[in-house]
Parts: sequence; C-alpha cells; structure tokens
Amino acid sequence: MPKAYWIARVDVRDPETYKSYVETAKPAFIRHQAKFLARGGRTEVLEGKARARNVIIEFPSMEEALACYNSPEYTAARAIRQKVSDGEFVLVEAAE
Repeated sequence: MPKAYWIARVDVRDPETYKSYVETAKPAFIRHQAKFLARGGRTEVLEGKARARNVIIEFPSMEEALACYNSPEYTAARAIRQKVSDGEFVLVEAAE
C-alpha cells in the first residue's frame, strides 16, 4: 500500500491561538502514525503565490491520512486552525 502525504500551505493570523491547534492535533497525529517531513522551515518561491507556513506530513496510507483528518481529535483541532489561519490542504498518494 503506498504512503500518503498531507501538503498544507498556511498563513497564520494569530500565532498564540495556533499553538493550541498544534497541541490539540497531536493525539490524532500520534494515533495515525503521522511523520512530519517539513514543518515551517525555510522556503523559496519558485512560481506562484507563497504562504508563510508549509507542512508535509507522511502517513502509512491514504486511508490512514483520511482517518486522521476525519478523527474527532483532528476535527477539534481543525476548528481552531480555521479560525486563526488561511490556507490549502491537499492529500496526495505516493507514486509506487
């Protein structure tokens, strides 16, 4: 089964409240075996419009990535994130 990746591009409007999102989401990430490959590091815009924060999270499978996103823990975290940030989240299955 191929791995899957959340790719998130986010502009945070309230960094203090965003910390609460991160803490609330942790149990879902642990339970669904999330592995952070990139999280808010240095970026360079090559084309298009950039966001301030870019994150890539690896999951064992597409099903596990979707289960994490739809979990009660992440649903609560998502509600916090959506109030204090703008962005795009994409789920991509790895090539074999």
